[in-house]
Amino acid sequence: MQSGIIIINKEAGFTSFDVVAKLRGILHIKKIGHTGTLDPQATGVLPICIGKATKICSLLTDTDKTYKATMLLGQSTDTYDIFGNVTEKREVITTPEEVQRVIESFVGEIDQIPPMYSAIKINGKKLYELARQGKVVERKSRRVTIYNEETLSIELPRVKFKVDCSKGTYIRSLCNDIGNKLGTLGCMEELVRNRVGDFCLEDSYKICDIEKMMDDGTIGDAIIPIDRVFEKHPKRCVVDSATKMCINGGKLKGADLVETNINEIESATKQSVEANKPQNTLNENELYCLYLSDGTFVGVYRKEGDTYSPEKMFYESV
Repeated sequence: MQSGIIIINKEAGFTSFDVVAKLRGILHIKKIGHTGTLDPQATGVLPICIGKATKICSLLTDTDKTYKATMLLGQSTDTYDIFGNVTEKREVITTPEEVQRVIESFVGEIDQIPPMYSAIKINGKKLYELARQGKVVERKSRRVTIYNEETLSIELPRVKFKVDCSKGTYIRSLCNDIGNKLGTLGCMEELVRNRVGDFCLEDSYKICDIEKMMDDGTIGDAIIPIDRVFEKHPKRCVVDSATKMCINGGKLKGADLVETNINEIESATKQSVEANKPQNTLNENELYCLYLSDGTFVGVYRKEGDTYSPEKMFYESV
């Protein structure tokens, strides 16, 4: 099976690790990983990397995200969502106008304290493991960015809103903080992740879809080629005499490369999902995508003077 990325629409009740385990069995592949955890009761976009694409898991984890959330005012819980133990309840005395004002006040760079029930590690221990032992430890606040918040509906005590945010943002913490600022308390009732980088919910597949595609032999249609992650980098084609050196991860000289037509390369690689254009997080000025003359993607090379050294190799022999 070719390496690449599959966008999964995670269903409620599954952990991110559950998804990986199920797909490992369906796809019959050991090398597989997810690109950042999504709460068990949350749904939505979970990019899964298979084969050599697991080398880029961290790149996809570090991208911006979009969520749609439902916040329940009037109570707080130890998990910051409705699935935890209720720690306090208050009467909801506020107005839609005040709710809107407070929500808008969180747009921009904010300091956010992660919930105890999270996968963040402190002294080698995941916070949720400590929380399950009844322990509460001090957590340092983290700087995150809320690019935009759009209120979708306010039917107190419930508020639905959409959030565009940076990596590391906890929507559960955001609901908790909004509720506290309103003086009514608040927790997250529902969460859907609509976007990770440029991976969108509209282009995702449920696990049952993947299982069916494996059975009917169309699974390739769901696999996004690795080079789509690096599409903003300039592309170079390796001359035939340097092919062996290139696929073995050797250093190349400028004379070993020629400029290539982007459209020709994109056609040769037969992109599976044209709508998905993942964001690139690497330095565009120093890195180049290298291809063989037949359009096979080899990897990302770093240019230093007239020397090109392998940064990440993805070559797979047919």
